[in-house]
Amino acid sequence: MLAAICVAGWHYSDEIVEWVEGLDSSPAKDEPTPDPEAYTVLSDDLESQRKLLSAQYAKATTNVERAAILGQARLLLEKNLPRLMRCWLGTEWDFNGTADEPGRGKVACGYFVSSVLQDAGFKVEWARLAQQASQNIVHTFLSHDEMKIRVGIKYEQFLSEVTASGTGVYIVGLDSHVAFLVVGAKGEIRFIHSSGASPYCVVDESRDEARVLRSSRWRVAGNITGNGSVIRRWLLGSAFKTRTR
Repeated sequence: MLAAICVAGWHYSDEIVEWVEGLDSSPAKDEPTPDPEAYTVLSDDLESQRKLLSAQYAKATTNVERAAILGQARLLLEKNLPRLMRCWLGTEWDFNGTADEPGRGKVACGYFVSSVLQDAGFKVEWARLAQQASQNIVHTFLSHDEMKIRVGIKYEQFLSEVTASGTGVYIVGLDSHVAFLVVGAKGEIRFIHSSGASPYCVVDESRDEARVLRSSRWRVAGNITGNGSVIRRWLLGSAFKTRTR
């Protein structure tokens, strides 16, 4: 029974991803450009797979079966959330930007985070979430005990603590900014955000390139894909009520 759980759809998904990644067959450019077409395809495919897994979860009869499906759901999100984020690369930043699609206007950091989560199937209050302080955005998904709040510690110490907490997609709040931090299996990180610093657009930065993350004195981080409750709520289509304090 377990061997059959969540098999349906995965091979088809890989074919879709290969097609999406080949939508733009033009020569490589120095600067990334927003890709709204690929974004729509990825979002729609992720929603189809969420519904498939949700139906399988509802039919599961044991905790072992449910845990296996939640594990598949986590892997699905950790594979596709960064792909959705990268479709936004090159979209211009503006403090008041409210774009809800890549390249369709300018986007502030909070609206970038809120839009990606919404289009990944999280039932969020799009505008209200985007307008919150960064700690409230993280707290919308996680309890205070599940968040790492650090003030005045060195950059490398902060990264060591986060990577030691495990792989996943984190939401990170800074002094006056919010972003995604993707932590890989070998502790590598990618800092993906709508940057109010040069080059003033959505960027995907390495550990060394992440100047905004490095320079912040205050940091809060929460692993949304490493939390079983968050994954289950995403899978079942449950609403995430925006925290305002």
